[in-house]
Amino acid sequence: MRKVLASFLALMFIGFAAGCSSEDAGKAAGGKTEVVFWHSMSGDLEPVLNDIVADFNQTHPEIEVKPVFQGTYEEALTKWNAAAGTKDAPTIMQTFEVGTKHMIDSGKIVPVQTWIDKDKYDVSQWEKNIVNYYTVNGRIYSMPFNSSTPVLIYNKDAFREAGLDPEKPPLTYSELKEAAKKLTKKKGKETERYGFSILNYGWFFEEMVAVQGGLYVNNNNGRSSDATKAVFNGDEGKRVFELISDMYRDGTFYNAGQNWDDMRAAFQAGKIAMYLDSSAGVKTLIDNSPFDVGVSYLPVPDGVERQGVVIGGASLWMMKGSSEKEQKAAWEFMKYLTTAPVQAEWHVRTGYFAINPAAYDEPLVKEEWAKYPQLKVTVDQLHETKSTPATQGALITVFPESRQHVVKAMERLYEGIDPQNALDQAAEETNRVLQEAGN
Repeated sequence: MRKVLASFLALMFIGFAAGCSSEDAGKAAGGKTEVVFWHSMSGDLEPVLNDIVADFNQTHPEIEVKPVFQGTYEEALTKWNAAAGTKDAPTIMQTFEVGTKHMIDSGKIVPVQTWIDKDKYDVSQWEKNIVNYYTVNGRIYSMPFNSSTPVLIYNKDAFREAGLDPEKPPLTYSELKEAAKKLTKKKGKETERYGFSILNYGWFFEEMVAVQGGLYVNNNNGRSSDATKAVFNGDEGKRVFELISDMYRDGTFYNAGQNWDDMRAAFQAGKIAMYLDSSAGVKTLIDNSPFDVGVSYLPVPDGVERQGVVIGGASLWMMKGSSEKEQKAAWEFMKYLTTAPVQAEWHVRTGYFAINPAAYDEPLVKEEWAKYPQLKVTVDQLHETKSTPATQGALITVFPESRQHVVKAMERLYEGIDPQNALDQAAEETNRVLQEAGN
């Protein structure tokens, strides 16, 4: 029954995708080359993307890029798995960073390195610390697009009220704990304001391990050869879990659950004074908060040298089943996306990093940074990142499943489970899915 249902769903997905594709693959009205672009940019992000696509289509009359929203990254990937290799597959597919190895191993993609080489394109104009993630064995497999990293967000007004310097946010775990204690406000038995919070989301854990130079899986994070074992339950991971456990136990840590909107709402309502968020959410947060918002680097354990952050977000993949003409058109669109003026608009309107750092010199960005100096902090943290297997990020096909096991482990901390035991269990579960997948 399950197999029948799975087949039915797969056909549904293909049918849905087919409605978005041309019957005569690669040909749009008027003899234009059609590029079907599946993406997951929802909410305020979709109009920005559509505007950029419209500008490209207007300036490239021989090509028509058709952006098609396909739901969340997970939903879009499920649809792509059903359509990949068929005439209903898109020309370009947007996939989140943890889908990288899955896409490579699928055999259904064309590495963008192929077109970089054909075009003798100079990739040195792209942000190295972003490109590093999508580079495997010296080849760039996908084009970085919407890229972000985590940052520490804090309420400057609350800092002033607690007698803390709003221009000196905590950079170490001990400073974070000390500030959180001063920022936590109680009224009787009720806590009116908590000092700190981290969303129960695996990405933040991965980043807090990587900033210490810690690996997520063995074999150099799966980059020297396929990963066979989780190693995030070592000293680096233990420090992160102990931090959460200690702060939760002393009443300064707020359990924000798994919903991003709930966490941001709690911060804006003054329920949390400090928390970790994506750099892409900074501008919206500043605009919608009734107080002065500060942005800083990820804190690190005392005595540990800061290594930097792993890039998050997503990239664009070119499909193998597309014709040479479609691939060339897709490549023209990718190149357009990475030009400084386009990246300046993307950065300013979305908060995502510019793939082309020359965008930061554009007048549009300089004006925005004058109004939002916090945006520059996010870029500085990225630029100061050291290129290592830790900050390149892990490559495993089962990353989404592994993240869920880490989330469960984080939640167990609130039940009083020993940090090392909780971590070990998440590592064991990750090892199991790694073995099942044959990663």
